Amino acid sequence: MKAASVFLTALLLAACGKSASTDTVENLVANPDRLSELREQCKTNRAKLGDAQCDAVAEATRRRFMGDGSVPYTPPTEQPKF
Repeated sequence: MKAASVFLTALLLAACGKSASTDTVENLVANPDRLSELREQCKTNRAKLGDAQCDAVAEATRRRFMGDGSVPYTPPTEQPKF
């Protein structure tokens, strides 16, 4: 009985931890206004947002600019003439 109460207490404390951010890379790519807002916050106060969130912002910015990377490189059919 005592072990079960300790387990339940630990489970409740784990559930009360910090929740995960809803600003994932995919959500930020889909919401450019939120991305712009977070980019500005990362520039001014990176310590407040945290490295993980600012890294997600940077990745979302890269994906919006470069695309998803599904287009393969196609070299030219003729050799360049120098």
